[in-house]
Amino acid sequence: MNSETEPEETSTPPASGRILALTVCSAAIGGTFQYGYNISIINAPTAYVQGFINDTYVGRWGSGLDTSRVTLVWTLIVSAFSLGGWLGALLAGPMAVHFGRKKSLLLNNLSLFAGTVLVLTCRVAKSFEMVVLARFLVGINSGVSMNIQPMYFGESAPKHLRGAVAFSSAVFTAFGIFSGQVVGLTELLGTEPLWPYLLASNALPGLIQLLTLPWFPESPRYLLIDRGDREACLQALGRLRGGEAPVLEMEELLQEQQQHQQQSTALKSGSPASAKTPWALFKDRGLRRQLRTVMAASSAMMLCGNDSIYFYASYIFLAAGVPSEKVQYITIGTGASELTASILSNLLIERVGRRYLLVGGYGLMSCWSVVFTVALTLQGRGVAGMPYLSMACVFAYILSFGLGPAGVTGILPAEIFDQAARPAAYMVAGSFMWISLFLVGMLFPFIVSGLGNFCFLPFLVVCLVSAVFLGLTLPETKGKTLAEITAAFEGKNETSRGKSKRQVDEPIVNHYQLGTACSFTNLTQEPDLNKTNGDISLTCSTENEMNHTEPS
Repeated sequence: MNSETEPEETSTPPASGRILALTVCSAAIGGTFQYGYNISIINAPTAYVQGFINDTYVGRWGSGLDTSRVTLVWTLIVSAFSLGGWLGALLAGPMAVHFGRKKSLLLNNLSLFAGTVLVLTCRVAKSFEMVVLARFLVGINSGVSMNIQPMYFGESAPKHLRGAVAFSSAVFTAFGIFSGQVVGLTELLGTEPLWPYLLASNALPGLIQLLTLPWFPESPRYLLIDRGDREACLQALGRLRGGEAPVLEMEELLQEQQQHQQQSTALKSGSPASAKTPWALFKDRGLRRQLRTVMAASSAMMLCGNDSIYFYASYIFLAAGVPSEKVQYITIGTGASELTASILSNLLIERVGRRYLLVGGYGLMSCWSVVFTVALTLQGRGVAGMPYLSMACVFAYILSFGLGPAGVTGILPAEIFDQAARPAAYMVAGSFMWISLFLVGMLFPFIVSGLGNFCFLPFLVVCLVSAVFLGLTLPETKGKTLAEITAAFEGKNETSRGKSKRQVDEPIVNHYQLGTACSFTNLTQEPDLNKTNGDISLTCSTENEMNHTEPS
């Protein structure tokens, strides 16, 4: 009997891995991939778009704009992306609650396709305002996806893979940056006649998502806790785990649902829990530590200057003696560096933990900021070899960012907030992130002109403060339940500390056994609540437990 059951059960984990991996790819290719892609594709056609702005003005008024006014309009185009992202972050919370995680990502493509139409017709209409609006709409798309996609991943992955799956958002962001740099080469779409097609090429990833994501399941937590649909939750969880839903994982979901129903006094018995608003989140004293941590991490992610160093890279490479026609190829190396670091961090996150990667990343960035400042200062005095040290610092800074802050920041709201507070937490985090990106984009040229070779000292301060603050306030969340993470924020007493330690020390395979053959007929009814200890008992077939073989 064992010989017959072993092949069937050992094949289950790969099946669940395939469904989960395909879900991740489908959601991310039209999600955070778009954010990275749209950040990088705007760099290549800068001169061509500025020429289009001036030509449009000449056609309307008979005279051209001076350089400062063209630069001002170009800054508006670039800033429109950040403003759209801020609006998208504010829309993401209500969309995630009312439409669900998966459907929100699908609807999000409408703004992307509208922007594509605008940028493809701007030349015919002779309107640079259409480019501004297109970038604003693309920003909305990125703002929504940057918030909902990590939420979707964090709620769909098993606990022992939660960090790695959620961190894949950063991997696809880096992949988008790298892809945008490649597509923007002069041999491809980075030429004057083709720049509208370069800016419109973001429609292809959106189309791929629109055709593939409907085939994959919705977030099981959303289905159970927000919609109260237990059957749909069981089906989605079973598909994501490659069989029937694991008993202990379903039990944990039911316990979380029970807690939400007890906390929601305005709801009738059996109805889904209501979601918090950002204002309610700010007023909740019990969540202030978590909220401060998320706000600081989200702001630091943009204020640390990583996106600015992409802008500064071309000047560094030119100063190092790289021919101007070759700079575009060297610049691709910056995107490749972040992609490599994010993949490495994705492999390390469940081994090293979130806190060490986040604090370590900002610590390394602080060190490289010091070396970079020294190199730029000595380079200005004509010291030999300093341009090459500056180049090395560019790559090292980006590698350090990709190693931790790039991905861990997006995981935090999904791990440290419950189902009711999670959408609002992502709205707050996304707002701080996009506002910070807007401020850095607007202020960085003035910082460079005002501080010169010391322009990265403000970023050094941000990285140092972030490393210290997050190191003191953020507990490790790796492999922990929401209750354990909340207790770590609040400070656990001796009894709860001992209990949490026993739970964490249990083998992960005992928590989530993929494909366990159990009978869930009782799950369609109301669970048996043990009022003494709050546990929820589920009925599992004794015969199936005896025949169960743990997956390798």
